[in-house]
Amino acid sequence: MKREDYISWDEYFMGISKLSARRSKDPNTQVGACIVSDKNKILSVGYNGMPIGCSDDELSWGREGDFLDTKYPFVCHAELNAILNSATGNLENSTIYVSLFPCNECAKAIIQSGIKEVVYGEDKYPDSDGVKASRRMFALAGVKVREYVPTNRTEIISL
Repeated sequence: MKREDYISWDEYFMGISKLSARRSKDPNTQVGACIVSDKNKILSVGYNGMPIGCSDDELSWGREGDFLDTKYPFVCHAELNAILNSATGNLENSTIYVSLFPCNECAKAIIQSGIKEVVYGEDKYPDSDGVKASRRMFALAGVKVREYVPTNRTEIISL
């Protein structure tokens, strides 16, 4: 008889998204993303961080101050990193699990890459113009959006 307490696909992929977020060096916001095929195969993962070759010790992680003295012009978001990290290059009809609702720039990349569903963990900025723009674009492009429903299951992984 098979065991009954195995994790669901949503738990599995959101768990990978959250584990990927732990790679981020951002002191304020850690975001992870996991892209999955329509056959539940992992196609790519990503997290928010500086571009390859740009030292995360030389660029700011700050949120306030002159624009070029903050993280905003430099950090690559988890969704974009996952899209760019894809080994197959073909993300048509896939699903992206992301720990934070995508900004408008990531929404454009998600749509352009052919991803058809977004499953998000948190929606910390629902009233921001960026998130409103994301929601509008997803609706226009026919991208399904749904909130991940936490099960409050705890899994301990010793690394």
